[in-house]
Amino acid sequence: MRDLKWLTARPVAHRGLHDAAAGVIENTASAFAAAIAGNFAIETDVQISADGEAMVHHDFALGRLTLGSRLLAAMTAAGLKEVPFKATGDRMLTLGELCALVSGRTPLVIELKSRFDGDRRLAARTAEVLRSYAGPVAVMSFDAGVVQALREIAPALPRGIVAERHYKDSEWYQLSDSQKRSLAFLLHAPRTRPHFVAYNVKDLPSPGPWIARNIFALPLLAWTVRNENDRQRARKWANQMIFEGFRP
Repeated sequence: MRDLKWLTARPVAHRGLHDAAAGVIENTASAFAAAIAGNFAIETDVQISADGEAMVHHDFALGRLTLGSRLLAAMTAAGLKEVPFKATGDRMLTLGELCALVSGRTPLVIELKSRFDGDRRLAARTAEVLRSYAGPVAVMSFDAGVVQALREIAPALPRGIVAERHYKDSEWYQLSDSQKRSLAFLLHAPRTRPHFVAYNVKDLPSPGPWIARNIFALPLLAWTVRNENDRQRARKWANQMIFEGFRP
């Protein structure tokens, strides 16, 4: 059994330890430095650029936190690094730059964003970057296809599935009912072989993550914990929490 005790040893700061009111914006160097200073692990997101680079950013398009409105996938890494954020002097990082910044000082949990279109470039580039990274790191995705790609490309790299119970939000419109059922109940596990599970805290307990944790002894992270009720639910049903909006 793979030893992933480091994955659940400390609370995981969602997109870094960000605080917009203080000018510390999610998924920026400032948020990651704050998480390290607070002795928290870091959860972050990566997207693929037009030239195949893994860029640290949550949204598929610019605009919510930055100037501009273009899709990240339509811009080069160099172009994305020049895009100003609205409320900070930080600039977008590549995954390699994030690794250099963290340098093994705290665990990294990296979510690979996906459009469920079979694109394996981000999985391949992430694995390539992390091949030379010596610190504790795990990768995960909502897309079972991406997790399967990681299993094939980099079988030794700790990999996880991010899931929830109902998939009702509009962002899941392209998924069929059978896909949603497979993701919710982790029915893809025989082909993806995840090493851990990250599940929506509001959907705990649920059969898929319960079986993963209690039968197969997989670490279970609860996302995203934002209040005391969430925190108590995570404490009861999961091994650790991915949190934001407060300091545990």
